[in-house]
Amino acid sequence: MKLNQLLFLSVVISSSLISISSMSWMGVWFGLEINLVAFIPLINYDKNSLKTEASIKYFISQALASSILLFSIILLNENLMNPYNWLILSTSLMIKMGTAPFHFWFPQVMESLNWPTAYLLMTWQKIAPLSIISYITPQFKFLILIIIMNMLISSIMGLNQTSLRKIMAFSSINHIGWMLSTMITSNMVWVYYFIIYSLINLNLMFMFNLYKLFHFNQIISLKTNIHLKLFFIMNFMSIAGLPPFLGFIPKWLTIQYMVNFNLTLIIFMIIMTLIPSYFYIRLSLSTMMINSNNNSLKMNNNNLFFITTSNMMTIMGMILLTLMFNFF
Repeated sequence: MKLNQLLFLSVVISSSLISISSMSWMGVWFGLEINLVAFIPLINYDKNSLKTEASIKYFISQALASSILLFSIILLNENLMNPYNWLILSTSLMIKMGTAPFHFWFPQVMESLNWPTAYLLMTWQKIAPLSIISYITPQFKFLILIIIMNMLISSIMGLNQTSLRKIMAFSSINHIGWMLSTMITSNMVWVYYFIIYSLINLNLMFMFNLYKLFHFNQIISLKTNIHLKLFFIMNFMSIAGLPPFLGFIPKWLTIQYMVNFNLTLIIFMIIMTLIPSYFYIRLSLSTMMINSNNNSLKMNNNNLFFITTSNMMTIMGMILLTLMFNFF
């Protein structure tokens, strides 16, 4: 990473922390604006037409959200008790995160990014909006509607995708639905969910970036490399939230907290999660069963060590975390 990229990255991180820790709404808005200005050069660093288009789409969507946020802050200053003012503020934060039905920009921007920037967009860029939403706890009916839209749209739109970046984008929208649902009953469970989700994504995107994998047919070309195939299968199963892998833990916690609160909603969420699980299982089975005539991807010892460690963490993580939660 070059010095100017490192500088912009440090501004992105610090600006999110400013928004999270701010004691005033203007401070929150200010931090989010600095974040926007610093993140656009990271998107457009390679200076090709696709990256330029992605940066423009990102800027327009974020500028729209910032305008709505500033408008809602002015309204709250006039009347703090009006629930519609809080609804407008929540909507602006949902647009910034790319949640359904305000996700119009998110998959398109993701499709034009390299994997490190895509990882930042899927993880760090969502921390500030999620934190602020957890502080204000939006209106119950509005939050339920957003959760349902996230689960429904991400499940349907992700089905026929062959681009790995779009699959990960719709997966991110699905997981945001789960994180938002935890805020109904607890302000901390979403943090555990987010950390585990970020770790699993880090595993996958590190390997996607290392081997320059962007489409479904490239994974099929892994040929006879059993270690790499096993890595992808286990991490796809984990991000789908299937037991006994690490990704099942946050969904298990969410179900535990939600089951006594709104049984109908949690049943709907579980059913809608089966659809993304299908395309992850499809990826896994294709990786395992199909051999290509293309050249197989080679691994050095460092990559093999990373894959082995990651697989152990994916399997053992659920066992260790289960023991930890039971102990404490």
